Amino acid sequence: MFNLVIFGAPGSGKGTQSEKITETYGLHHISTGELLRDQIARGTELGKIADSFISKGQLIPDDLMVRILDAELDKPEAKHGVIFDGFPRTIPQADALSKMLAKRGTALHGVVGLELEDDELIDRLVKRGKESGRSDDNPETIKERLKVYHTTTQPLREYYINDGSYKGVRGHGSVEDIFSSIRTHLDALKANEPI
Repeated sequence: MFNLVIFGAPGSGKGTQSEKITETYGLHHISTGELLRDQIARGTELGKIADSFISKGQLIPDDLMVRILDAELDKPEAKHGVIFDGFPRTIPQADALSKMLAKRGTALHGVVGLELEDDELIDRLVKRGKESGRSDDNPETIKERLKVYHTTTQPLREYYINDGSYKGVRGHGSVEDIFSSIRTHLDALKANEPI
C-alpha cells in the first residue's frame, strides 16, 4: 500500500489535486467532505449529526470521523493505497490514522501540503459557493472554517514536519503546474518507499 494525506486549508485545491493523484498513482481517494455530504444528503443519523457541526463551520467529533474512515479502509478499492483528503484535521486524528494503518500492516508514506494565503482561499471558496451552490461556501461560514483550520488543523503541519513526512507545495498557479510539483515529490517518495 502507498498511503498519502493531502493537507491544506478549505479551498486550497485538495479535491482537485487528489483526483489527479488518484488517476496517476491508482490510489483510492477518501474525501471526508464527500463522505459526509453523502450521509447528509441521504438523511442518515450520521448525516444529521455531521450536519449539526458542518453547518456552523465546525469539525465533527474525532471518534465519529475515525469510525467512518476505519470502515472505508476495509473496502477492496483501498488495498493498493489511499489518499486522505480532509483527514486528519487534528493531532488525535493523526494518531488514530497511524493506528488504523498499522492495524492493516502499513503506514503513512507522505503528506502533501497545499500552501496559500487566506485572502486567496476566501476568494476561491466564495466563487466555488456561487458555482456549486454548496451551503458551507458563504462568507460567514468560510471565515469560521478558516478560524477553525488555523487553531485546530494547522498544528498538524508542524506535527508532520517534525516526523519528516510533510512536503509543502505552493498552491498558486495552474492545476497542472501544481500537480507537476506534487508529482516530482511523489515519484521520488515512491522510489524510496516499499509499496
